[in-house]
Amino acid sequence: MLILGPIGFAAPWVLTALIALPVLWVILRALPPAPRLVDFPGVALLRGLVDRVPIARRTPWWLLLLRLAAVAALILAFAGPSWKPAVPSGQDGPLLVVLDAGWSAAPDWPARLTRAEAALNDAAAQGRPAALLLADGRDVPAALPFAPADTLLASLRAAQPVSWGTGLPEDPAAALASVPEGQLATLWISDGLDHPNRAAWLSALADRGPVTVVPPARALRSLSLHGGDTPSLTLTMTDDAAPAILAIGPDPQGVERELARLTPGDAANAAGIASRPTAIDLPPELRNRITRFQIEGEAHAGAVVLADDRVKRRKVGLVGEADRQAEGQELLSQLHYLRRALTPTTDLVEGGLGDVLDTAPDVIVLADQVDLAEADDLSSWVDDGGLLIRFAGPRMAAFEELQTEPLVPVALRQGGRDIGGALSWGDPRGIAPFAADGVFAGLTAPGDVAIRAQLMAQPAPDLAGKTLAALSDNTPLVTRDRVGQGQVVLFHVTANAEWSNLPISGLFVEMLNRLVQTARVAPSEEGTDDRDQPFWTPETVLDGFGRAAPADGLAPVAAADLALDPGPDRPAGIYAAGDRRVALNAGGPLVLADWPGATVEASGAAAGQDLRGPLLALAALILALDALGSAMIARGGRVAAALLLALLVQPAPPAMAQDPNPELARAANEVVLAYVITGDERIDETSRDGLRGLSMLLASRTSVEPGDPVAIDLDADDLSVLTFLYWPITDTQAPPSPQAYVRLNHFMRSGGMILFDTRDGDVAGVGGPDMSQALQALASPLEIPPLSPVPEDHVLTRSFYLLGDFPGRWQGNPVWLEAPPAGAEAAEGVPFRQLNDGVSPVVIGGNSWAEAWAVDENGYPAFPIGRGWEGEAQREMAYRFGVNLIMYVLTGNYKSDQVHVPALLDRMRTEETLGP
Repeated sequence: MLILGPIGFAAPWVLTALIALPVLWVILRALPPAPRLVDFPGVALLRGLVDRVPIARRTPWWLLLLRLAAVAALILAFAGPSWKPAVPSGQDGPLLVVLDAGWSAAPDWPARLTRAEAALNDAAAQGRPAALLLADGRDVPAALPFAPADTLLASLRAAQPVSWGTGLPEDPAAALASVPEGQLATLWISDGLDHPNRAAWLSALADRGPVTVVPPARALRSLSLHGGDTPSLTLTMTDDAAPAILAIGPDPQGVERELARLTPGDAANAAGIASRPTAIDLPPELRNRITRFQIEGEAHAGAVVLADDRVKRRKVGLVGEADRQAEGQELLSQLHYLRRALTPTTDLVEGGLGDVLDTAPDVIVLADQVDLAEADDLSSWVDDGGLLIRFAGPRMAAFEELQTEPLVPVALRQGGRDIGGALSWGDPRGIAPFAADGVFAGLTAPGDVAIRAQLMAQPAPDLAGKTLAALSDNTPLVTRDRVGQGQVVLFHVTANAEWSNLPISGLFVEMLNRLVQTARVAPSEEGTDDRDQPFWTPETVLDGFGRAAPADGLAPVAAADLALDPGPDRPAGIYAAGDRRVALNAGGPLVLADWPGATVEASGAAAGQDLRGPLLALAALILALDALGSAMIARGGRVAAALLLALLVQPAPPAMAQDPNPELARAANEVVLAYVITGDERIDETSRDGLRGLSMLLASRTSVEPGDPVAIDLDADDLSVLTFLYWPITDTQAPPSPQAYVRLNHFMRSGGMILFDTRDGDVAGVGGPDMSQALQALASPLEIPPLSPVPEDHVLTRSFYLLGDFPGRWQGNPVWLEAPPAGAEAAEGVPFRQLNDGVSPVVIGGNSWAEAWAVDENGYPAFPIGRGWEGEAQREMAYRFGVNLIMYVLTGNYKSDQVHVPALLDRMRTEETLGP
């Protein structure tokens, strides 16, 4: 390579052609031979005439200059120029490529591999030995092996980022013990962050030779979860952007999708790092469905926070007197109001204290309970991190040993206080405003909430610090105290309407939810209770790109190790122990790295930008100008002006967006069956003929009269007016664009159905939705629910015809659709279950249904099926499956809805009998 300033030439020998430019100039400027002078008397008659269109005797200098410039541009283009190419190091010693491979290297991983591969190729061309250090924290040989550079390419291309931080070997000297002779050159492709042992490695490498550092080309962003009374997220970035945080989880139909968007707060900058706190301000019902939070537009493990018990609903145990069995007396029970308040947002367990403790709850609520036999076990549970919420009542107020009662946040007076009774001097008290920094901050007490009686606290210096809520006269209403790792909360009123109307207000529900959210659900690291688990089993893990990966081959992790950051033996993911779930997330604080003694390339600089394209375009432009100049000289200026005007008034190129499919307009006015264009003309023609045959059959046997089938280009067409889409799977079709997958997911969520036909039933059958690699590649970005073979009592088997099998051109292969919900049972007297409330968004099989339905222009079957009458019988069953499928799409589970008809008729007869 020849380097001239910032420009490098891959084929410098081509530049020798520039020597011919002066020769070309001389040739173009050469004059024709001198003419012979012959006197002709008649020439005198031409004197005084002027040639209005003179013809030049020689080429003008400016036109020659244009032609030479065009030739020079072509020569330079063929010489392979590039702007600021990667300058060869000039080293003849070994090369070490250090590639950071933690989660922070995932955002621009392909560019990192390209840069490392270019360095190894250059070393291979120069015959230099090389070594590759993949800094992923895994064990490496004691000494890095150096080998021919081209032998490392396979290992480099197979490398993937991991879901934990970048990690380097502990001892640089031992790892560099086998470096060959010569000055070691190091190319360090960094993620821009500081890591353990990085400084020691940089010093050791700098002592052995030059170190070139390639910084990341884009800003890095990570997301972390902080527990406590109110769990929240922290967005940490190396730039000042504020991307939205997506809350992802299953919708009511069980499909994983975006449930909400969280907006980050104001940024705080320190040492080049910006952090934005983000509150998880979502309704409990929605928050409990969230499985992960993810930074919008980021695809790496550090941008994902898996939701565990810290952001999910708590298990609450209720202990109190059983509800009175007399009709109408349940409103007098304290458990009734607690149950109504906590059921929507928690998992409730009721029973005796011993039974409740055995279920390992996060919160225990005692309603007017004193002198408990299991007080010691309860104290141990609170000391290990449990949250105990107690309510006062007549039993507690009359307890003679109330001052020695354990597990109360403050000392109490016996007897209680009657504020608004018939024998009291005062009126019922309202609730004072809540503290701005307390658990109940932001809540507003309604003015009509009145406290008629309360259990009084003994005055003490720390009473104000333990008070979470107070009455208008500053006497405590709710107090709290820390006990070991747990906490005890006391409501100084009853949990029913006996002492106040607080339990029948919405404030009561909000106060309980706030308190329950403060419960700690992570297991104690030092706990010895038999409910604590010493080991946690990986349930779901992430790869470096933030995608779910199988947890095969991973051993259980000790409880103490879960407090550490993710590592090779504990990747980021969800770990389970019994009923507990804890998330180990990769994101966290970021610390920028400094590189003393190393050469740091400019961030984002595009090294080796190819200039051949611009030079060829310049040569074409110059030749166009030459054509205009030649026309002006040969034909006059008016012709050239006309050519120039024609170029200027050229119509603008059409927009990139394609014209809408005119056939889709019919789908808004009539039922049409649509199929996906695969690019294979034979397959597309078969799809059209098959849907045309099915449409004709529907028109003749049902009240549905479909129009002609519509071909759908997934990258361009709108799917909102469609209800059914047939998608034949081939090995050659390219995946649609991301925008197309967005439209497809919306189509399925809106009630549409996609029939995936792998058409391989004659070979091996589908055998499950994941057996076809082509199907898996095309359908992986879709929000497909869990699938199962069609049950015998599914509505699809009886939506029009009674079917037991679903053949096409082939038969005997399973057909898959949305799995029925757990616990679905058939109603009494009904032969089938209520499997789901809507239509399955996908049906998957391999029986090649379009070939069974296809008809030619005369209406005759286009493909043979089997032999003789057996084949025609199979075709008839394929037609019936098509009819059932379309009726299922258009009408939903109308057959299942018939289970409600007897109840509706009974109700109508009852109303008619009673009369108005």
